[in-house]
Amino acid sequence: MSLPLVLDAPRRGKPPRHLADLDPAQRRAAAVEAGQPAYRADQLSRHYFGRTTSDPALMTDLPTLSRDRLVATMLPALLEPVRMVECDAGATRKTVWRLHDGSLVESVLMRYPDRVTMCVSSQAGCGMACPFCATGQGGLTRNLSTAEIVDQVVRAGGEVDNVVFMGMGEPLANYAAVSRALRRLTEPAPAGLGIGQRRVTVSTVGLVPAIDRLSEEGLQVTLAISLHAPDDELRDTLVPVNTRWKVAQVLDAAWRYAAVTGRRISIEYALIRDINDQPERAHLLGNLLRGKLVHVNLIPLNPTPGSVWTASAPEAETDFVMILRSYGVATTVRDTRGREIDGACGQLAAASVGEEQG
Repeated sequence: MSLPLVLDAPRRGKPPRHLADLDPAQRRAAAVEAGQPAYRADQLSRHYFGRTTSDPALMTDLPTLSRDRLVATMLPALLEPVRMVECDAGATRKTVWRLHDGSLVESVLMRYPDRVTMCVSSQAGCGMACPFCATGQGGLTRNLSTAEIVDQVVRAGGEVDNVVFMGMGEPLANYAAVSRALRRLTEPAPAGLGIGQRRVTVSTVGLVPAIDRLSEEGLQVTLAISLHAPDDELRDTLVPVNTRWKVAQVLDAAWRYAAVTGRRISIEYALIRDINDQPERAHLLGNLLRGKLVHVNLIPLNPTPGSVWTASAPEAETDFVMILRSYGVATTVRDTRGREIDGACGQLAAASVGEEQG
């Protein structure tokens, strides 16, 4: 039986309008609406996107008497840090944010020698119901606004040069806000943060119409498909949306995206002990991907508390890699950062809820 797919979650009261929700023309109109000259919006944009600050005390080019009111109107607070934990000698930092309605979301900042990556959430919770995912087991609360997505990156203070939509939620199920966020992240300051399009990755479980829609956006962002199984029988269980769009349909949409954009597709595959890590499934996946513009990112599963799902044995992981490479498929194993800080998506937010209710 096909499961219902939630594409537009109801909001429990809309977040306050924020400059990042608006394009440059809309920002200028909002400034005029607030009783200010239109160019004030450009000044605010330079501070927010160019200097990654919302602190009115640092905006000395704005009139003192109207500065606080203008910032409160156009740069309202969206994210309140509830909990922040670090590991890897401070190189990895996970933050739980409380939104205006009490919803909790997570973001993760990861510093590497050659880049700084931010993993952002696009929804509070997730409606895809993947059984091995902490977020999926918690269900969907609501979509995030464009500004709530962008502000996760801005709050990192300007050091981020890579963004991955692999946090809480299914990005393409919140298509309108996510597509606008992609513009804000990649447009040059002061319109946006100026992060290179090729340094942004959007992950999806495989919402085929939305993948095709993304291919028409004229963007060069990387598309990542959370596949997790090469056969429909198993994927129907691991990724329930597969009951609506089968493996072949999802991969065909990915190849269409690659043909339009020229971008290599990333295949995300969480290795789960004795579930999807058998040699026969590696051979099946290799046959599906042979000769395609693709890269496989194998993910050692970070188990959620009380779950029967656990990571593959090291020897099974090694065999899986070697089999895929024998088909000429570029394959790597994801760096397992954040295990000691509830690293799996949704774990820390769930723990924070439990502590607040305890």
